[in-house]
Amino acid sequence: MDVKKITRNPLVYVALIGVLLFGGFLLISNLGAPKTITTQQGLDLLAGDTVTEVTNTDGDQRVDMTLSKTFEDSKTVQFYYVDARADEVVEAITTADPKDGFNDVVPRATWFDGFLSLLLPLVLLGLLFWWLLSSMQGGGGKVMQFGKSKAKLVNKETPTVTFADVAGADEAIEELEEIKEFLQDPAKFQAIGARIPKGVLLYGPPGTGKTLLARAVAGEAGAPFYSISGSDFVEMFVGVGASRVRDLFNQAKENAPAIIFIDEIDAVGRHRGAGMGGGNDEREQTLNQMLVEMDGFDPNANVIVIAATNRPDILDPALLRPGRFDRQIGVDAPDLKGRLHILQVHAKGKPLSKSVDLEVVARKTPGFTGADLANVLNEAALLTARSNAQLVDNRALDEAIDRVIAGPQRRTRVMKDREKLITAYHEGGHALAAAAMNYTDPVTKITILPRGKALGYTMVMPVDDKYSVTRNELQDQLTYAMGGRVAEELVFHDPTTGASNDIEKATSIARKMVIEYGMTTDLGPVKLGSEGGEPFAGRDMGRGREYSESIAERVDTEVRTLIEQAHDEAYQVISDNRDILDRLALALLEEETLDHNQIAEIFTDIRKLPERPLWLSSNERPVSDRPPIDVPTRVIPVDAAASMDGSADAAASRGQTGTAHASGQARPATA
Repeated sequence: MDVKKITRNPLVYVALIGVLLFGGFLLISNLGAPKTITTQQGLDLLAGDTVTEVTNTDGDQRVDMTLSKTFEDSKTVQFYYVDARADEVVEAITTADPKDGFNDVVPRATWFDGFLSLLLPLVLLGLLFWWLLSSMQGGGGKVMQFGKSKAKLVNKETPTVTFADVAGADEAIEELEEIKEFLQDPAKFQAIGARIPKGVLLYGPPGTGKTLLARAVAGEAGAPFYSISGSDFVEMFVGVGASRVRDLFNQAKENAPAIIFIDEIDAVGRHRGAGMGGGNDEREQTLNQMLVEMDGFDPNANVIVIAATNRPDILDPALLRPGRFDRQIGVDAPDLKGRLHILQVHAKGKPLSKSVDLEVVARKTPGFTGADLANVLNEAALLTARSNAQLVDNRALDEAIDRVIAGPQRRTRVMKDREKLITAYHEGGHALAAAAMNYTDPVTKITILPRGKALGYTMVMPVDDKYSVTRNELQDQLTYAMGGRVAEELVFHDPTTGASNDIEKATSIARKMVIEYGMTTDLGPVKLGSEGGEPFAGRDMGRGREYSESIAERVDTEVRTLIEQAHDEAYQVISDNRDILDRLALALLEEETLDHNQIAEIFTDIRKLPERPLWLSSNERPVSDRPPIDVPTRVIPVDAAASMDGSADAAASRGQTGTAHASGQARPATA
């Protein structure tokens, strides 16, 4: 419990004062108050001769009496009665005929009592409303400031990140360095009539370093830097979002030149009018205000907006047009060199064994983002500390990579020998199918240890980074995916549910080949259906199919044809190499995990599948047998080579980091 935070809350003092006043009122009201007795005792006193004065109060049904002698240590007493006994009490008072007489009182409320009875509920409601506002705005000092911007101004005391701390995003750094130069020397650009972009949009998959780049701009700019999240503009009160946008830009204009960074801008910048309900009026008002502020009637506002999102497809077109976000920079997963630089930065402060080669780790992690790589090194350090070791070795790094890809190992899951045997043949079928194809990447690891949701998995990693995939490579992926199912059919004649994930992936690849990539002869190079669907209504919800039933039937036929072809190829490969499959399954049962060297030794005499026949998109358009030209040797001018060497040295000297999974795939199996 934070005592200081509680003591800073003014409601605590208001409640304390209220309790003290109420206690004091009770104490004062009880001083000198008559002693309350029972109705029977009161009637007995009235029948005696000790009562000197009586007051009968109507409404309260109360009788106050003054006595000539002490009764229970008091000379003033009172008692209450019910309406049914009223006549009896009045007769008793009349019969008693007290010495100083008696009096009937009918109480009447004064104007002050009425005022208090009206004021007190209003005060309580006001305090309650004030407390609710205070709670929503994070403190009593902000009760009347809910329309103000929540942007944080980065100051000199904030730990800074610079471009020297960013790796794997060299193009983005180059674009953002231009903004830094403009803020430092605007005359250089203005002299030739150049205008700095008003907005820069950073987009890319999660974990690639978009927010890190913005923090680096803050560290490099030397100008006021306002940081805010897109969700901070969204509020339950109408008009608050637009008010906060105005206040944010007013603050930035007062301190211009300045930079505004909006993280996750898709929270407020989504396409207007989208969704099942026609959009959100409050969010659209906020977006409209942002559009006006970024490119409205004030062309001289020297404010640069940097925004980050991993969903650029759902942003409003008016937000993306030139004049607002003039420059859009993609931040993708890093290549091999970028992954190596990222690993080098995150390895600082972690004692690595001399046998650890970070370049090998970078080759094992194609497609990993910077966040994934940082997680790999952190998991390796945690595993090392857990085993009470002093140095992070290759075993810890391999286990960390497996954890990031497929989850932690499930040591408590004990499989029966029969299930282990099925899993060994299943994973062996995948590995054998992959190794016997002509266009697949090498098999680097096979394991039958349960990990995450999988009972085992086969890892296939590319030697180099890939950015496109051929038709033959996709067909090899289909055959590789069906290898596990075929091995179960051949060996046990009774397939299991473990191939469900493989079938799902194979069907997805085959359907994309048909409706997206145009890799079938029957349908040809035609894109069928729109991409993405409706993101606000549950993707495909509310969107009908954009092609006819006859085309849909042909699509299903082509998908089935591709899957059947892959099934037949896997059947042929595994039948031709059954002895190798048995050796592989035995090795897996004995070792449980095989690395690339052990796999290569088992696959030395593997019989590969013959090359597929040449695919023609149409028999009327035969493919030419004329080969492509040879790739020329690159000749780099001396000056360019020198500048490239200098930039490479500068990049290496600043020790890059970034946040960086692409063409490489680790296929977790389910059985």
